[in-house]
Amino acid sequence: MPDTLSPSLPATGLRRRTLGALLGAALTLGLALGAVAPAAVQAAEIRVVTSGGFSAAYDQLVPIYEQATGNKVTTARGASIGNAPDSIPSRMARGEQFDVVILADSALDQLIEQGKVQAGSRVDLARSMIGMSVRKGTPRPDISTVDALRQTLLNARSIAYSASASGTYLSTELFQRLGVAEQIKDKAKKIYSERVGAVVLRGDAEIGFQQVSELLPFKELDFVGPLPDEVQQRVFFSAGVATGAPEPEAARQLIRFLAAPAAASIVRSTGMEPAAAR
Repeated sequence: MPDTLSPSLPATGLRRRTLGALLGAALTLGLALGAVAPAAVQAAEIRVVTSGGFSAAYDQLVPIYEQATGNKVTTARGASIGNAPDSIPSRMARGEQFDVVILADSALDQLIEQGKVQAGSRVDLARSMIGMSVRKGTPRPDISTVDALRQTLLNARSIAYSASASGTYLSTELFQRLGVAEQIKDKAKKIYSERVGAVVLRGDAEIGFQQVSELLPFKELDFVGPLPDEVQQRVFFSAGVATGAPEPEAARQLIRFLAAPAAASIVRSTGMEPAAAR
């Protein structure tokens, strides 16, 4: 098995054992559901829509699953919340058809209430935190305490934050709680249909806030750290089976694989806490 399947894990015996365990888990699931079978049996094509928070882990895990089971996974992406055309709620409202839906837990619960995701199908995959990044070579503002975070927000020339779950928390709760909402409203920008890291990287914002797992892939940025514990928002990214899914059994199989304890080290390497570790 090539090491390229999991680039962020160290190239050690532990990594090889992790990948071996994942392959074993995927093969076991595939055999149980008939996904790994003679050529006469057609492999399933699983359509997934996922928000950015879980994407870094998802992008490493899916190739392992495909290799082990022979199933093909087709992926669409969008924000957990909001009315941007490519957000997951907008996609679901238009009637786009998926087998698996992965997004912030509260947003998934809303889709379940609306009948767009099957009741009882929710599985928590990972717990996420919000962090901040700046361009490399620029000063690293202090956000290690609540007071330091407040001062950093006031001092920043420009601020970018996500239009999804993390940004909604910042703009509707945290900025008010810190008493800076009015002072920063003209320099804080909500980013739609793009990762905050890309905005900071090209210099359109001095500091950027998003889920840690969405900031870490930008190696050209300097990840400053997570928000202080006292004001941190920890949300679960969860998966469910879409109502009317063309491949419901294969969808459940893939979700079980993504949530398996064997996937925990890959999930953790992307800056998230595996739900399986609870």
